[in-house]
Amino acid sequence: MKVLVIIPAYNEEENILKTCQSLKNIDKNKNYQLDYIVINDGSTDNTKKLCEENKLPVINLIHNLGIGGAVQTGYIYALKNNYDIAIQFDGDGQHDASFIDDLLKPIINAECDMTIGSRYIANLSDFKSTKIRRVGIKFLSSIIKLTTKKKIYDVTSGFRAINKDILKLFANDYPNDYPEPETIVMALKRGYKIKEIPVKMYERLGGKSSITPFKSIYYMLKVSYAIIVRSIIERKEK
Repeated sequence: MKVLVIIPAYNEEENILKTCQSLKNIDKNKNYQLDYIVINDGSTDNTKKLCEENKLPVINLIHNLGIGGAVQTGYIYALKNNYDIAIQFDGDGQHDASFIDDLLKPIINAECDMTIGSRYIANLSDFKSTKIRRVGIKFLSSIIKLTTKKKIYDVTSGFRAINKDILKLFANDYPNDYPEPETIVMALKRGYKIKEIPVKMYERLGGKSSITPFKSIYYMLKVSYAIIVRSIIERKEK
């Protein structure tokens, strides 16, 4: 069993080394091989330099493609290198690598096709996102429930694992902007099973999030539209 951790990174010079080190420090289950790769999404800071100087496995994108393009690059790499499971693990230091095994177990045991690390199904984290973002997440969760009949609480989580079937799907078709909620709809509409796993999350180690309060509102409206359109597209393709 080969597992690849995909780390999308844009201007994460303050975080990328600590993020990668956290993956090296975890106790790896002997039932699978765990590798990781950084997808440097056209960073304009020292992210590329730090990765190369520290000999981190990295793919350097010439231009900034956004989170969707960066993650899809990782999925394509995973598929071409015959990985069985791919994990998205953001480069900002918010995710706790010790929960990787928890995300993998249900997939390895064939209980589901995709797992999502969730902040909202157990009170494991002291970290709370802003109020406006929490409202937006609840709103998007409601729309996904309306369109798929499945309740997903942490719809924007960037800590996710997928099996090879979904890996093939996402390597060929993946939204560019804020893809997490839309891809949940893609998977559910195609009959894949998703399970949320309680995890700890932290404030980013350094740097600033690109999502401002204004962008949060724009994001909610844009993604709501994308979810509805995706739901219609998937229904027509059945």
